[in-house]
Amino acid sequence: MTKKRRKNTAKQYQLPPHIKRAHQEVAEAKAWKPRPPLPQVRVILVGFGLFLLCVGMALFFLLPSHSLVQDLRSRGVSAAATVVGVDSKPKYVKVRLVSSPKAGTEVKLWDYAGMLPETQTGASMIVTYDPEDPSRILAQSWVEDPPANLPAYGTSALAVICLGLTTAVIWRRLWILRTFGPEEPPASSTGGKKPSAKSTGDTKS
Repeated sequence: MTKKRRKNTAKQYQLPPHIKRAHQEVAEAKAWKPRPPLPQVRVILVGFGLFLLCVGMALFFLLPSHSLVQDLRSRGVSAAATVVGVDSKPKYVKVRLVSSPKAGTEVKLWDYAGMLPETQTGASMIVTYDPEDPSRILAQSWVEDPPANLPAYGTSALAVICLGLTTAVIWRRLWILRTFGPEEPPASSTGGKKPSAKSTGDTKS
């Protein structure tokens, strides 16, 4: 009878809650490992802001030029013109129409994404202009076959790069938060106290 009681008592015995808690804290302390530097939220915000800025610049270079070319293709009037002025500061090319109802009118060529054709004073060219607004005018060759919009392409590439880097930073932050535990070790590993600057190796001068 005595042996049976001892066996039953051994089976029914359970560790006190504070001892279980202590064992759990010790296990957590052993499993804890230092967390790598966590990417800051402001870095993500700056990256996303740069992405939006690049997208805005790409649209600024692309949409007005594309709209002008489409309008001139649909209702533009072609005419011979003579270059009467070229300057680089500020950059412009001024022409005088010589073979259209607007003959004698002097206008500055509209830039295409900040670009103007290479020419010189006295040169002749064929232009296409909007009859409702002659100031909207391009070289006919640019209307038929627009040049590569390098500013729009460049800013679009920068936008993709900024978005990719920002996404990588976000994924790294999420991976660190999911993979590693709390930034500070459990209390049991430091005797119930937060680690001091000396124990962590951080010193302030």
